[in-house]
Amino acid sequence: MTVKIKEWPGTALSSRDIEEGRVLTVRHKLKAEYAWDAGVAIGRYLRELKNGRLVARRCGGCDRILLPPRMFCEQCFVPTDEWVYVEDTGTVNTFSICYVRWDVARLKEPLLPAVINVDGASPGMGILHLLGEVRPEDVHIGMRVRAVWKSPGEREGAITDIKYWKPVQGG
Repeated sequence: MTVKIKEWPGTALSSRDIEEGRVLTVRHKLKAEYAWDAGVAIGRYLRELKNGRLVARRCGGCDRILLPPRMFCEQCFVPTDEWVYVEDTGTVNTFSICYVRWDVARLKEPLLPAVINVDGASPGMGILHLLGEVRPEDVHIGMRVRAVWKSPGEREGAITDIKYWKPVQGG
């Protein structure tokens, strides 16, 4: 059986074309700098994290409390109209036991990422974070947890200002 390979239109380049300068090449170390604007809602959210608080937005249309905060409700398309502080406690909605880190490095001790439904936010408004001070076999859906914050001097206005979420004793 013979397989015919389709040829694409155009002219193929060879290494000789590049070596002999028939093709324009740029050999320059790029300096690509950029800035990211968090916007009104996430900007305030990050500032409040630096102060050890979780802040959300209330939607006047459907009365949901949105966490992380946003300026427009994605369900009823109404601008949100009020800042609301929520608790730094919550409930494990779902979790995973990971023996592989984000960069695919193997781990001897697992990471425990979980979606936390934060008290005071509407259902389905969970945040993804790590669990700590708990054995993997003791983690369960519905487990009550509390945020463990970095010390005020260590905080920088990032979600990592919460080191992890730990089980609430008796919860």
